[in-house]
Amino acid sequence: MQTGLWAARSVMKRVIAVVLALVVLALAASLFAGWVLTRPVQTSVGKAPAELNAEAATFPSESGATVHGWWCPVAGSEGAVLLLPGVRANRLSMVDRATFLRRAGYSVLLIDFQATGETEGRQITFGWRESADVLAAVAFMRARQPNAKVAIIGSSLGGAAALLATPPLHVQAIILEAVYPTVERATDNRLRNYLGPIGPLGTPLLLVQLPIRLGVSARQLRPIDHIAYVNCPVLVVNGDEDRRTTREDALLLFGRALAPKQLWLIPDVGHVDVHRAARARYESLVLQFLRASIGRPGMV
Repeated sequence: MQTGLWAARSVMKRVIAVVLALVVLALAASLFAGWVLTRPVQTSVGKAPAELNAEAATFPSESGATVHGWWCPVAGSEGAVLLLPGVRANRLSMVDRATFLRRAGYSVLLIDFQATGETEGRQITFGWRESADVLAAVAFMRARQPNAKVAIIGSSLGGAAALLATPPLHVQAIILEAVYPTVERATDNRLRNYLGPIGPLGTPLLLVQLPIRLGVSARQLRPIDHIAYVNCPVLVVNGDEDRRTTREDALLLFGRALAPKQLWLIPDVGHVDVHRAARARYESLVLQFLRASIGRPGMV
């Protein structure tokens, strides 16, 4: 009897040791993931492509950073477009968009968010501090071309930053590409992709780090709560097969937007650069949307 009791206790101790080891491993993995996701990704972006005819642009932001970018003016243009890159990306990811927009006659501003590209910063904040960079960028454009109507194209984090901007942006059009509605859904989706059905169980371990690492809570990273304050035409774009920002996420965001609004779900496209994935259709639809919202500028 006593031998059986000792054996049971031994098994229990082993089970407890394994459980504790798994808990410690999960905590360590979540802390490492949190560090990787938020650490700066600064790099030199080199010279602007000649076809952009770009000027180096720098301006202060309330994020604490001096934002770096390229200003590509078109003389006499009455429309200007701000291009906002996705998470961990910089202005280079927006060069192709800038090229076709400038060719269509729009002035363009490409920027590096704080903590990315050539803009210094302590951490990536998933749109929170980056929203101040958006406000500063719009102010820069209005100072350079006071009479121009301004549109924004924001990819992923870029679109989230535009929606999170406070006070709400006074622009004439916004295009949102693969923008997460809430940070909870964004985290759930990504963990499910990597770990399968059990992945979302790790979401609380990542979200609990937000106030500690970034000084922001998950409640403050909800672009879906801000889109109804956007007082201009909105175009929501998403890959129909996107597993990081899903079709359902796009529909949720679109559902909260005020009219006039449009939705484009791109067939057979995942979480990729939607311009590259559907170039001809993308350029046609975006130019149609911009011309209806901010006018048809003269050709370059």
